[in-house]
Amino acid sequence: MRAATFVLSFLVVFLICGTLTPSLARADAAKVETLMKASDRYRGGLALGVTWDIQISSVEDGETNDSQYTVRAKGVNALAECQNPPRCKGEVVLFNNRNLWFLKPGVKKPVAISPRQRLSGQAANGDIASTNYARDYNATLENEELVGKTPAWRLLLKARDKNVTYDKIRYWISKDKMLGLKAEFLTLSGEVFKSATFDYGNTLVSGGKKIPFVSRMLIVDAAFPKNVTTITYISPREEAHDDSIFNINNVAR
Repeated sequence: MRAATFVLSFLVVFLICGTLTPSLARADAAKVETLMKASDRYRGGLALGVTWDIQISSVEDGETNDSQYTVRAKGVNALAECQNPPRCKGEVVLFNNRNLWFLKPGVKKPVAISPRQRLSGQAANGDIASTNYARDYNATLENEELVGKTPAWRLLLKARDKNVTYDKIRYWISKDKMLGLKAEFLTLSGEVFKSATFDYGNTLVSGGKKIPFVSRMLIVDAAFPKNVTTITYISPREEAHDDSIFNINNVAR
């Protein structure tokens, strides 16, 4: 009798708990992929092609460094060309799917580089290209939380491949507009080594419709919070890029 009562009590508790978060269960089953693809779109993941300029300002151990790039992206490919400082003008980082190449003016042979390698301050090479989280990571829903006053889904992203920028990411996507609001970049053991927040002050016309587009990414070193890198996105515009501009043989000429 006591055993039957215990089992019944357990079932009642289970059923009650199961009804507390029906929206969470539905999202876990049907919305994760949609959330990921939508949030990618607002951070450069457009199939036709998109161009933007970025200003990178880094404060590292009290020293400030600034640089500027023009980024052209299409699907899984991107080409980032340095405009400033003058000593680096014309240097190119080429993203071919998950392969990255560095090219310097006057040097024909491209150099293979890692997306994890630091570009400036806390910004890695992979941070400046279009976002392809939906392709690069397996995502699972962890919880519902507020980011500031904005209701958001919290997801855990695990890399599908070793040749991506981060092993694990904890990622917050807003419920209303499906914007990536915040990210924590994790070690394999799950420790946060840096974090980022995103603003969407830009508007981009895509397919005849206006959509929000990222305007700033603020990256902070978890161990040294004064080491901060700000990536500012300027003048994003949809453009139909020919695939040839992302061909390593063409860029290396």
